[in-house]
Amino acid sequence: MNNKNLRYLFLLLMAFSAGAYAQLKIEITGFGSNQLPIAILPLKGEEALPQKVTDVVVADLYRSGFFKIVDSGGVTPLPAEPGEVQFPTWKTRGADAVVIGSVSPLPNGTWDVRFRLMDVLKQTQLTGFAYQVAAPQLRNTAHKIADAIYEKMTGDVGVFSTRITYVVRRGTRFELQVADADGFGAQTVLASNEPIISPSWAPDGNRLAYVSFERKKPIVYIQSLLTGQRTVAANFKGSNSAPAWSPDGKRLAVVLSKDGNSQIYLINADGSNVVRLTNTSTIDTEPNFSPDGQYVMFTSDRGGSPQIYRVPVSGGAPERLTFDGSYNVTPRYAPDGKSFVFIQRTGGRFNMAVQDFVSKQTQLLTENGVDESPSFAPNGRIILYATEVKGRGILAAVSSDGRVRQRFSAESGDVREPAWGPLTKNP
Repeated sequence: MNNKNLRYLFLLLMAFSAGAYAQLKIEITGFGSNQLPIAILPLKGEEALPQKVTDVVVADLYRSGFFKIVDSGGVTPLPAEPGEVQFPTWKTRGADAVVIGSVSPLPNGTWDVRFRLMDVLKQTQLTGFAYQVAAPQLRNTAHKIADAIYEKMTGDVGVFSTRITYVVRRGTRFELQVADADGFGAQTVLASNEPIISPSWAPDGNRLAYVSFERKKPIVYIQSLLTGQRTVAANFKGSNSAPAWSPDGKRLAVVLSKDGNSQIYLINADGSNVVRLTNTSTIDTEPNFSPDGQYVMFTSDRGGSPQIYRVPVSGGAPERLTFDGSYNVTPRYAPDGKSFVFIQRTGGRFNMAVQDFVSKQTQLLTENGVDESPSFAPNGRIILYATEVKGRGILAAVSSDGRVRQRFSAESGDVREPAWGPLTKNP
């Protein structure tokens, strides 16, 4: 099956599922330079499932842009064990690896899901797992299978089983939503007739900090995704905005105007122990912790134009990081701490760029013209952001090398303020 047909089938799958679940629809517009050919065979017995596991695995791997899905049609009977795989067949079809497995019901009402990733050339097993899950967990199990395959074949951590958050505006209604990384399973965390902005994931993946205007002023809240309980983290005089979690989940960097201009402060997650980190007569905003927790990067116009700086959390003189162009904002550290992404204005266009800390080299990743709110996937390979198409906000993603591109669109509404959640330790 060629790439054109695969792309068509993939979009059909996305459209069907998006219609059934009213979720985001994804379109792929680019691929990696070296795609890994893999055949993913239907799991034996999965025809009894409401959602086929392999459909989700195929969609995940294809969406990454790093895999070429080899046609698996016409194979009978379906192999479920290594001894049943006809390796010469898959070598002839050009596959480097083949995925096999089975799904069977258990007496307690759960499902036994097994998969194996086989090396076609060496005719050996690369990895494999068995899961016992309830029916509602089947989709997430498929994501975990895709993660295992991705990790074994690329050497990078898979992020298909992670989650994203974003804000959807429909008329005067704002909804803070959380969904799987592929846009499915969206749930509304908060709905309001006043704006909701700047959602930020806690490192444990179970809490969100965000800014709500429901009391007619910006206030920082923290909300548990497990219980729904929320608390006020910052409600001082003036504006309270732009929360960013420390890597240990104990503190937040926030922007407060309680003492005059908007400045960066550190506070405990319960709102106590407020410490001012920057002190200028200009505006400092959009803080972001370094992965090691030693620095906070932020946007400031202290030099006459919006530029990116960083300051030690222990205090001290900020260091300017960007010098190319007169407008650089919204910095976000890469998970490995070696680079950062930000929004750069060039010739009236607002595009996403990435800058290396050592070489100081900057690379433009997008050319849409109205990009905002970049957020790294936890493996650093994909960056989620908001952009605009025909006047409507949508989400998009681009690989850190700029080759793989995706667009996430909703049937209705204006989608903004994305943030990619952390890796989870759930089984």
